[in-house]
Amino acid sequence: MRLSRRGLLRAGLAGTAATALGGLASGCAVPTGSTGRNMVLWYWSGGLSDTVVKEAKARYDNTVTLKAQQIGGYYRSKLITTMAGRSHIPDIAGLKGEDMASYLPNADQFMDLRTLGAEKFKNQYLDWKWQQGVADDGSLVGFPIDVGPVVQFYQSAVFEKAGLPYEPDEVSRELDTWEKFFAAGEQLKKRIPGAFMLTDVGSVFEMSLGQGTTRFVDRDRHFIGDGKHVRDCWDRAVEAKRRGIVSNIVAGTPDANSAMERGLLPSALNASWAAGDLKLGVPKTKGRWRVAGCPGGPSNVGGSFLAITKACREPERAFEIITWILNAANQAQGFVDAGLFPSTPASYDMKKLREPDPFFGDQITMDVFGPAAEKIPVSYNSPYDIALGQPVRDEIKNVGVLGKNPDKAWKDAMSKCRRIADHLGVSY
Repeated sequence: MRLSRRGLLRAGLAGTAATALGGLASGCAVPTGSTGRNMVLWYWSGGLSDTVVKEAKARYDNTVTLKAQQIGGYYRSKLITTMAGRSHIPDIAGLKGEDMASYLPNADQFMDLRTLGAEKFKNQYLDWKWQQGVADDGSLVGFPIDVGPVVQFYQSAVFEKAGLPYEPDEVSRELDTWEKFFAAGEQLKKRIPGAFMLTDVGSVFEMSLGQGTTRFVDRDRHFIGDGKHVRDCWDRAVEAKRRGIVSNIVAGTPDANSAMERGLLPSALNASWAAGDLKLGVPKTKGRWRVAGCPGGPSNVGGSFLAITKACREPERAFEIITWILNAANQAQGFVDAGLFPSTPASYDMKKLREPDPFFGDQITMDVFGPAAEKIPVSYNSPYDIALGQPVRDEIKNVGVLGKNPDKAWKDAMSKCRRIADHLGVSY
């Protein structure tokens, strides 16, 4: 059954904090779709390696004209609106990882990649990432592009000054639990006045949640965000605030960058792609940073997919292009070009990914990123998780930044979740 325009827009709503998509798509120019030899690929800036896309165009030029188009602005709403309009639909479409669950209920709008031979490639990709592209009916909607394994970025000299472990192996081993990490944050603050282990409580909540296998809505469309697995992550974030190891600075601001440059924010928990943010945001700190494992275990933030729409007239050729773009060698190139961490473990041993990184004191960061990526737990992601997780994220931020009472914040979050659940037809 084809999904109606209303159904597609409702799917989009499930992936946001209950905001309509109609206004976001208005006025966008929709590129021409597939005609003749053209095969249209939609993605976003930084979503694929420019080098690999250019090589793909040349490689397949004798059979198709690959028209790779970077779509700016609200990518997901533009794709949803275009598909609902049933015209000018791209043959191949990038699907952002955070939105993937909202596409899966509409799997019939995409080719089941299993019918094109995807299963023979499965063992080349991280299993947990592969599973994220599988719909409830078993069809494979998305082919993995990249992942975002979470690590601890830290400034080794500051840790050494605070009397903490400072070599990557030692930090990974001795700060491997949240309790040890919090205790280290208290010692850092005591030894170096004005220093904080983390910018805000949000990273504690987010990375803790990612270390589990459940989120806010289960497979039966029940709200479970009030369960122990979420409350434990909430309480851990509140504990970080109570013990004074997080700052009142807003992440990503000039104040945060200044504090990092002065060694007052010498630690961050974030995905592998955040290495690029550090290099751009605080270039003066080159050589000071190192990478270690995330306390509490592996977690993931980000990572996307390529899909083939039902509008594609040559799905076999499109699949050939996708599997070439996303093979291990090209994923390694994607990491070099755009910080896209490979979903193909074979990439991790390639020479170009094992070069010492001067920004991180010539550390071979793949020694930390790779094992973290391979150990991320398989979790169920509901199309309603984003909408029903947003009130919780908003309220934990209020606790961390505004000092709101944690019990009041939790009650307010649950109240908002119930209203959104009613609106989306999610039981609780």
